[in-house]
Order: sequence, then structure tokens, then C-alpha cells
Amino acid sequence: MYLVCELNKQDTAEVNAWNAYVHSNTESFAYHLAEWQTVIEDSFALRTFYLYAKQPNGAIQGVLPLVLSKSAVFGTFLTSLPFFNYGGVLADNPESRNALLAEARAIAERVKAAHVELRHVKPLYDELPTKTHKVRMVLSLPPTPEALWESFKSKLRSQIKRPQKENMQVSIGGMELLDDFYHVFSVNMRDLGTPVWTKRLFENILRMFPDKAALCVVYHRNRPAAAGYVFGHNGCMEIPSASSLKKFNQFSPNMLLYWSLLEHACKKGYAFFDFGRSSPDAGTFKFKEQWGAVPETLHWQYVLMNDGTLPEINPSNPKYALCISLWKKLPVPLANLIGPYLSRNIP
Repeated sequence: MYLVCELNKQDTAEVNAWNAYVHSNTESFAYHLAEWQTVIEDSFALRTFYLYAKQPNGAIQGVLPLVLSKSAVFGTFLTSLPFFNYGGVLADNPESRNALLAEARAIAERVKAAHVELRHVKPLYDELPTKTHKVRMVLSLPPTPEALWESFKSKLRSQIKRPQKENMQVSIGGMELLDDFYHVFSVNMRDLGTPVWTKRLFENILRMFPDKAALCVVYHRNRPAAAGYVFGHNGCMEIPSASSLKKFNQFSPNMLLYWSLLEHACKKGYAFFDFGRSSPDAGTFKFKEQWGAVPETLHWQYVLMNDGTLPEINPSNPKYALCISLWKKLPVPLANLIGPYLSRNIP
């Protein structure tokens, strides 16, 4: 019998027990860590439900972070975890897994959510509707950057050398790179027609995870040309965000960005590099594949309330095409001003 409780983030012992469980579970992702509750609440002002299942002796056997979104356009829904690729239920056995799902369903009913989205890599519930239209791209890393370099085809090495011949410079660090990172990130998001996340999100991530998160910026003549944000957990370094400015495309700064971060991951002793999610055979898929990354199918599973239909809250949905087209035409300062108010409810 499992009791499902809601995490009290003010209780240090409870938070430590949550994180100890996450670190002990080899199936965990960074986004299961308790600190993300503070990051999301402070960055987006969204309500969260951090659930854990425990035995009568108090031992945690499963966790489920949930975030509530309410939008006039997209409706009311719960996600684990929005804005990022992973989350969902992390549990030791079917009993704790089912107890967490039952509580998630009860919360969805209470807040009148249309659905609960669980971003799993492996399908944990046979009975739930599941989307498998996305893959994550993962590269196994050798012990040294030199070995990784030798594994690349000559064409890829030539593409990396192109920005190096232009004397592009690379910086990997933290808060000191935030302004340059966000400049590249926000311009790229505008160009994609997507409302930008608040800069405060990255401030909070760097503050809450100083040993796990890092920024990388590629410069051309002291001007930021490409930038990425990486996060390390459980032997894997992930790049949730990578951007480059169109006006520098001829110099391929994105190639130097990725090589620099792969080199960094090898030096830090990570066993894997996660390039993030893609649609199979899309341009981003092929870009990641050239580095040697291998696809792994994602299983996003849904609790649909009141016999609802699977949600399609994504840029490929034709009903949002006009909004995307108009957003691309906005001046960057205006997009940066209003974007964070809109993006907080786009999962």
C-alpha cells in the first residue's frame, strides 16, 4: 500500500529524500529533481504538484512532477514536464507507478484539466494513449575528445574546421555568458515564429544547478553568433537549447558550438550526449545523425479526461500557421517583451 504525498519544498529533509531517490534511480532524468519546482514556479508563475509515493515506513518509491497550465487558446492541462523533453513518472514498481497515476488523474479532475501529458522515454502504461512521433538522439561518448574526433567522417571534421578558420572563439561558462546566450536564443526563437521563454528561466537554472548547467557561446569578431545551454545528469549531458544567427550561417558557427560541447562532455567524463528530440527524417534529425547520434523513440502518454482527444499543441499544427507567420515579422524587442507572457502556457 502506497501513500501519495505532495512535496513540501520548504522541508529540507523531504527535498533531500526526494533527490536521493532520483539520484538512486538509473532511469531518472534531470527534470525529476526537486529544484525544478522552484525554477518553474519562479520563472513562469505556474502552479505545480510534486507528488511522491511512499511506503508506510516513509521510503520513497516513486515521484511525479506535474505543472498546471491554463490558456484561453490551449485550455487547461497538466504536463510532466513542460518546456523540456523529459519527465513523467519515475517509480520502482507497478504499485507505486499506479498510485501516482491515480493521484494525477484525481488532480486533473479537481482542476478541470482536459488531459495529463507524461513525457516518458519508455511506455510505462499499456492502457494510456501514446504518441511516438518524436525520437531523442543520443551519442555514446568515448573516454577522450581525441577518440571522438577520430570517429568522425572527414566531411564532418571539415565542417567543424570551417568556423575555426574564421577565428571564431568559444566560451563555456555560466551567468557571465547569459546576456550573449539570450541574445542569440531570443532572435532565433523570433525567427522560428515561437514566443521566447523568459530570461529569468535560465538565470534560475544556472543559480539552482551551478554544477550541472552551463552555457556555451561562439563569437565572431566578439559578436555572439551561436549559443547553447547544456545540463548534465546521470552520466549524460543534454543540450535542451541550441541556436545560431542566420547572418553568420556562412561560417557554420553551430558546428563549432556542438563540437565544443561534445569535447566539453568528454573532458567532464560523461558517457552520453543527448542532442534532444527530433522528428524522424527532419532536418534537425539528419543534423544530429551526422555526429553519430542514434534515435530512441519517445513515448508521450496521456490521461484524457472526459473521453477527450489527443492534444496537438505544437508548431506543426496547421491551425497555428498564421500565428507563427505573424510572429516572425515582429521586431525582436517587442517579441522579447510579450513572448514570455505567452510561452508560459505553451508546453
